[in-house]
Amino acid sequence: MAPCRAAASGAPVAPVILRGMPLRLHHVVVDAHDLGSLAHFWAQALGWQLLSAREREVVIGPHVDAPVGLCFMPAGATRKTVKNRVHIDLTTSADDRDSEIERLIGLGARRVDVGQTGQESWDVLADPEGNEFCVVRPRASLID
Repeated sequence: MAPCRAAASGAPVAPVILRGMPLRLHHVVVDAHDLGSLAHFWAQALGWQLLSAREREVVIGPHVDAPVGLCFMPAGATRKTVKNRVHIDLTTSADDRDSEIERLIGLGARRVDVGQTGQESWDVLADPEGNEFCVVRPRASLID
C-alpha cells in the first residue's frame, strides 16, 4: 500500500487507486445509547440532515449522495469509560471559531480535559454521550 505523498512543491499528489481495491470511506459509525438524539446533535452541529432513521441505524449527512456520512448504531449495555481512540476534528474560520465552540456547547457539547496543556491549537469537547471531538485552528487543507 502506497502512503500519501506530497509533491516537491508541497502540493498534494493524487492518491493512486489500485485496480481491485475500490474502497472508499462510506460512514463513520458512532455507537450510541439514544441514536436519534445523538444524530440530531451531530446534524445540528454540522448543518447536515437526517437521511435515514431506522430502529437500529440512523444516518446523517450533507445530502444523500455525499461521499461520507455519520451512522449511529446501538451501543448496547456498554458505557464509555475511557478516552476515544478515534475522534472527529472539526475546523472553522478564525473569526467564528470561538462562537462555533459556544454554539456547540449550546447544542449539548461540553468541554473536556484529556490531558491538554492549554497550549494546543484545538479545543476538546464531548458530544452529549461523552464522545470526544476537537475544534482545531482554521485549516485550508488536510495537512496544514
